[in-house]
Amino acid sequence: MTFARLGGLPGVDAENPIALTVTGRVSRAVVPDLCARLERALAAARGAAPGPGAVADCDVGGVVRPDLALVDAVARLALVARRSGYTLRLRRVPPELRALLDLVGLADVVALAQEPAGPGEPGEPGEIEDSGETRAPVPGPP
Repeated sequence: MTFARLGGLPGVDAENPIALTVTGRVSRAVVPDLCARLERALAAARGAAPGPGAVADCDVGGVVRPDLALVDAVARLALVARRSGYTLRLRRVPPELRALLDLVGLADVVALAQEPAGPGEPGEPGEIEDSGETRAPVPGPP
C-alpha cells in the first residue's frame, strides 16, 4: 500500500514551512526536547534572514489534557521562535488551552490561528507524526 505525501499543514506557508507538531500529554521533562526540535527547524530554514512577519507554526491539536506544563512549553517555544526572528503561531488550539493562555496572559504573545480545533474537520486531513517522522496520512472525511 502506498500513500501520497500530503502538502503539509493546512494554512502553512509553502515557501517557509516551519512546523512543529505537539501531541499527547506534555510534561515539563519534554519541553527542552521540543525547544531543541524548533531550534533545529528554524536553523534549517535560515538560508536567508527571516522577513517581517515570519511565522513558525506549531500544531497542538493532538495534545491530551492541556495544563500549565503545556502553557510553559508554549511560552518557551515562543521565546525560541522570537530569538530567531519568528513569531510562534499555534494551530488547532483546543478550547482548554485557549482559556489557559488567556488566563496567564500569553494569548497576546503567541498568534492563535483562527481555524476549527476539532480533529477530522472537513477538508483538513492531517498526518500522524511520531518522533519527527511522518508515518502515514490520516484519511479525510468521505
